[in-house]
Parts: sequence; structure tokens; C-alpha cells
Amino acid sequence: MSLDAPLLVIAAGGTGGHMFPAQALTEAMLRRGWRVRLSTDARGARYTGGFPHSVEIEQVSSATFARGGVLLRALVPLRVVGGVLAATWRMWRDRPDAVVGFGGYPSIPALAAAVILRRPRMVHEQNGVLGRVNRLFARRVNAVACGTWPTELPARVEGTPTGNPVRAAVSERAGAPYIPPGDYPMSLLVMGGSQGARVLSDVVPGAIAALPDQVRRNLRVSHQARPEDLDRVAEAYSAAGIDAEVQPFFRDVPRRMSEAQLVISRAGASSIADISVIGRPAILVPFAAATADHQSANARGLVDAGGAILIPEARLDVPTLGAQMEMVLTSAEGAEQMARAALTCGKPHATEALVDLVETLARKGNR
Repeated sequence: MSLDAPLLVIAAGGTGGHMFPAQALTEAMLRRGWRVRLSTDARGARYTGGFPHSVEIEQVSSATFARGGVLLRALVPLRVVGGVLAATWRMWRDRPDAVVGFGGYPSIPALAAAVILRRPRMVHEQNGVLGRVNRLFARRVNAVACGTWPTELPARVEGTPTGNPVRAAVSERAGAPYIPPGDYPMSLLVMGGSQGARVLSDVVPGAIAALPDQVRRNLRVSHQARPEDLDRVAEAYSAAGIDAEVQPFFRDVPRRMSEAQLVISRAGASSIADISVIGRPAILVPFAAATADHQSANARGLVDAGGAILIPEARLDVPTLGAQMEMVLTSAEGAEQMARAALTCGKPHATEALVDLVETLARKGNR
């Protein structure tokens, strides 16, 4: 790609919730003829396998107050300052046409450098409540794009609703025909977000084992679990005679979701976006410890539309989950209605809306 092409710096933290929409924007901007540089940390680098090869990956040192001992936390400010200085030097040299932050501590250096050098800059917030880093920069950027609407914003900050971008592999399956549940092989997808969810590993195998035999015998399960939970979850399924594939991360989630009769998931913004764009019935279990309960806010639209059932984490147990699963998997008509309702919440054009916002920002900032 020509070095004369405009340059976009994308900064994203190390979870799938930040990295997947960053990947979607990257793919679209490359198609528009832009060069793209991704700034992330070691955790985020795990998700770069799906990024186009032409993207330059810049790995920054992760610095967060949420992890580590007293000494490591005490060093965080120094590491952040060091990261900002390095990012400022590089940005002064390369003069990117736009900088977009998707949240997470690894996005601080690039956004801070953009503020210092007055480069066109914006943040994209995936959830219904601003994350810590996006809230820090909300008044210091030129635009705040919102994936979930409405989004709770600081006073005097205006947001632009764009929806949450989905990766090309998801877009290719937008509105894929849904096969309702019946007396034939059925697929169930269990996702705990990019980091896995222990509560789903604790409850889902038992809930499936308790299903009526005519339902259970037809199920094939794809279950994403934390590495430390893999063996016990696989053993639980095996002991119940359930056909299950248990992995820490599925790289083909869009395919598995399009084939699923039911999805059981956390309510992360990217998961909600994928479920809505593909259009699948879902049981959602918001992460109870999420900042300002933002996963419940993420789920609200899909639940209110009738596309998903919400079970608060505090109420998740084998009988409750089993009853909801049985209701969906024994009612073809009801499951089809949920799939159609989910599609009404989808934003398949969110990526294009975000691309247009980035290009408008770049034009205004570079006049």
C-alpha cells in the first residue's frame, strides 16, 4: 500500500470486546484505501490473528490498576507516562490523519498523544456505559461514537449513535436462515465473552444434563471455557453423555453462531452485536461485576424486543437455566419468533457508519 495513503491509528485494549470492533473498522478502512496501525497490549495481540496482514501491529506495555501487587500498581503511572512519550514521538513523526480509541488501558498512550499533538481523534464506546478510559477522554476528543444507544455520557458530551461494528465473518452471515429446533441434531453455542465465564461453566453442563432426553440426545454443544476449567467442563459433558466441544476460544464463532438453534452468552457488546446481526435466540447472563452493570444495559434492547431471555447472574442455577432452555428448544415457533426479533435489533451497517464518521473527522481536522 502506498505511503501516501492516509494513516489511521487504532488503539484498543486487550479483550475481544475492544478488539473485535477494532478489527471490523480496520477491515473497512483498508478497503477504503487507508493504511492502518493497531496499538494494543500483549493480551490484545492474542486477537490479532484475524486482522489483515497489511496492518502494522504496535504492542504497548499494559498498565492497569486492576491487576498486580502493590509494587506493580505503584509503577503504573510511570509506565503510562513512558507509553505516552513514546506514542507522542511516533505520532509527531508519522502525523496520522485520525486516531480512534476503542477503550481499555492500552489505548491511553495513542489517545493522549493525539490530544497533545491535536490530531483528529475520537473514541468508540461499545457498551451502554462509558468505560474508564473512554470516560477519561470523552471531553478531549472530537467525537464519541456509541455502539449501544442510548449511552450514559458525561455532562456536555454529545454522542453519535453508530452501532457496534461486526467483523466481516459476521457480516457475511447477516440474517442467515434459521433452522428452528426440532427432533433432529441441534447446535448450542455457549460463550462467556473473550475471557470465558466460570459461572456458565458451573451451571450450563448440569442444566443441559437435566433436559428431557428427547431434547438432550439431539444437542451438540460448543462451549467456551477458561483454560483452568476446560477439563472439568469436558468431563461433566462426557459423564452426561453429551456431545460437546470445549475450548478456551473459538476462532470460528460466526459459523458456530449461524448454525446454532440457541446461544447462551454473557451480554458483552460485541456478543450482542453478533447475535443481533446473525439473528439467533439467546439466553443472556450479564456479568454481575461489570462497571455500572453495563452488560445489563447492553442486553436491554435485545431482551425488550423479544430476541433474548435475561437471567441475572445471582439467579442463575440449574433449574432456572434448564427451564428457559427447554422452553426455547421445544418450541419451534417461539424460537423462530426470537430469531426474527433479534434481527430487528441488528445494526449490519454500523461499520459503514463508523467509517463515515472517521473520514469526516479526518477531513475536518486536516483542512
